[in-house]
Amino acid sequence: MRINNFRRLYKIIRTFLVYGLDEILPHNRYTSPLRCWRNSLIWLQNRHKDKTYGVRLRLALQELGPVWIKLGQMLSTRRDLFPPEIADELALLQDQVEPYDGKIARKQIEQTLGGKLETWFVDFNETALASASIAQVHTARFNDEQQHAGKEVVIKVIRPNIEPEIEADLSLMYMLAGWIPRLNSEGYRLRPTEVVHEYEKTLRDELDLRREMNNAIQLRANFADSPMLYIPEMYREFCHQQVIVMERIYGIPVSDVAELKRNGTNMKLLAERGVQVFFTQVFRDSFFHADMHPGNIFVSREHPENPQYIGIDCGIVGRLGEHDKRYLAENFVAFFNRDYRRVAEMHVKSGWTPKDTDIDAFEQAFREVCEPIFAKPLSEISFGNVLFNLFNVARNFNMQVQPQLVLLQKTLLYIEGLGRQLYPQLDLWDTAKPFLQNWLDEQMGMKALVRNLKRNLPYMREHFADLPETLYEALQEQHQISKQLTEINRKLNQRQHHRSKYIAFFMGSVMFLGTLWQFPVLPTWLSAVLFFSVFVIWVIGLILK
Repeated sequence: MRINNFRRLYKIIRTFLVYGLDEILPHNRYTSPLRCWRNSLIWLQNRHKDKTYGVRLRLALQELGPVWIKLGQMLSTRRDLFPPEIADELALLQDQVEPYDGKIARKQIEQTLGGKLETWFVDFNETALASASIAQVHTARFNDEQQHAGKEVVIKVIRPNIEPEIEADLSLMYMLAGWIPRLNSEGYRLRPTEVVHEYEKTLRDELDLRREMNNAIQLRANFADSPMLYIPEMYREFCHQQVIVMERIYGIPVSDVAELKRNGTNMKLLAERGVQVFFTQVFRDSFFHADMHPGNIFVSREHPENPQYIGIDCGIVGRLGEHDKRYLAENFVAFFNRDYRRVAEMHVKSGWTPKDTDIDAFEQAFREVCEPIFAKPLSEISFGNVLFNLFNVARNFNMQVQPQLVLLQKTLLYIEGLGRQLYPQLDLWDTAKPFLQNWLDEQMGMKALVRNLKRNLPYMREHFADLPETLYEALQEQHQISKQLTEINRKLNQRQHHRSKYIAFFMGSVMFLGTLWQFPVLPTWLSAVLFFSVFVIWVIGLILK
């Protein structure tokens, strides 16, 4: 291990010990030496005994820096692995990273664009507008010689030398993940190496800002001219792996409820539109912004009576197939209709639980876990927690939770928390049910039949004139196949006939030679030669035929 990696490992272990994260380790042959070692490090005792374990874990990750903060953010979505008191604390993690020198940012941007900033921009602000773990943003304006002259922009640039830091921390994360199953039998259930691998993929995606650009362009196109959601414009000619340029927006942070009210915002409509935007992305577009925490959402100051969301930072998106969408919609509708039989059948039909699953036992398990939820008013029932309960029961029946659904669950929890913060009386089910029911009707009813017929009609009309010729060719091909099969069958029968003749010849020869052997007419050596010759001829004949 390199010296730098060793120092980093020491810092990680030191931080874990100072925050007492080792206290949950079980007593076994692997952890006993660690406890002896830990007790000898009197200067590294737990200094935060007054805090809960979840709070200590959150603070430790914050102290370790950007890469570990993002790990905690990702782990907060894995409510299948952690109890609520830990997942809730991890969900509070936000990128609180000091910005680096704006002069360095300017140099990076110029190197990427291939010239002085003034070639394209004026009023570049070297003080960062915002700074996160992977990148930071600066404001500027297009100069008068550009196509978008005078427009204000935000320039996002990857932090310098972030990749070596990420590589070092990832290698240490993999090493620590390999220890966890040895320290605790429950560690195998957590699948730590798999979790780190999932995190690594997300992290590497965020290091390429072109992905964010493409995602933003797609979302902007999906909500073009929509009164519900606005996505800032991306300027393609200035988008690179480490630098992207986008339209600057002005809005009220969605978490600033006081300012929203001062601006006269229709809070009920704003909360309902948050739910509608989410379900539109999921069920209409199969493409949703999967990082919709309050720092990435603003509300336009214009027309507050008809409020519009503004979404930024589209680095993480989720995608759902038709199969996933139908599964989700039918499960939600069946759950809120308390049709647990249908919920169980949908899980089996989806192929995510084995086909031999006991439907009666499955239904009863759903009933026992989900029925107490209805003790609350519908307005207080969480879609995210409904999904969590459904997945939790299904895992006991050997269901593997799909990654895209875990991402969806995380986003749904964000949207719910946001909606209830804006308008506590929001009835999520009342807002979402008409949307889900209408979508199901369009997918499965007469509307779907008519739509599919209309979609395929041009193709059918185009090929209708070719139908007789196509049918004739198919019949000819069928005739040729039939002839080939007949010929193959004839050859097989012929081969079988030849084999039968050789077997009969051999058996007759054996009997004849046996008789000569029993009643010698020829010398013994001549009888043996004849017997061997007949056998060789028979074998050669079988091979050749």
